Amino acid sequence: MEPTLTIDDEQALPVTEAGNGTQPVVLVHGWTCNRKHWQPLLDSAPDGTRLIAVDLPGHGDARDVTLPAWTVTAQARALVAALDGIDNPVLVGHSMGGAVVLEAARLKLVKAVVLVDTFVIPYGDLDEDTARQIETPFQENFASGIANLVANNAGPDLSGQARQSLENDMAAARQEAILPLWSDLLRWSPEAAFSDIQCPIHAINGDLVGDAARARCAPRVTEWLQPGTWHFPQMEQPGIFAHTLAKVLMACG
Repeated sequence: MEPTLTIDDEQALPVTEAGNGTQPVVLVHGWTCNRKHWQPLLDSAPDGTRLIAVDLPGHGDARDVTLPAWTVTAQARALVAALDGIDNPVLVGHSMGGAVVLEAARLKLVKAVVLVDTFVIPYGDLDEDTARQIETPFQENFASGIANLVANNAGPDLSGQARQSLENDMAAARQEAILPLWSDLLRWSPEAAFSDIQCPIHAINGDLVGDAARARCAPRVTEWLQPGTWHFPQMEQPGIFAHTLAKVLMACG
């Protein structure tokens, strides 16, 4: 039976753990993704860490976990409930997972937050027309929208087999949960989290993060670049990503 972290008396989030250190590092996947997309990092856990990769509600093996609302903040509350008893973790979030861990860090004392290519969409800077243009293709044809997302955001270092597996995983996500979550995410702003969070915030970014997002994050976020990667640096160049994350964790003390 796979390990889980309990949300409440009736629901739990599946996790995969690796490493034999004492510093908990919680790995949170992106929209429509799941915890197995962290597997290359799990296979080479940085020294001193206890890696905990988790499936968020509506994703992966937690696709049947329900929430009172499909929003970024509801995902964060579920994550914080599941992490009860895990003290002073580093929260690492890829893409949407970065938004979730920023909101979670407003609710729980954490050592640091690490964003992984979270702001490839410039959250907080999208007008309503742009948000609608981004969400509409997924509402009209979800599988086609996912295929285009992977084609336009997965870099050339990701093998054809890994690319197809990623697309299949993302297309299998629970649409009645995923689509309203996508709508909420596109209208989410990081400003309240940036204002409230007292811990260090770092970002490991590939080549797709734009100037507007970088300018918004610059006052609060220490950026680490992983050149040559697109939106999935932990999968495209896993060795370099693991090395970069280890340096980030050392900088966090």
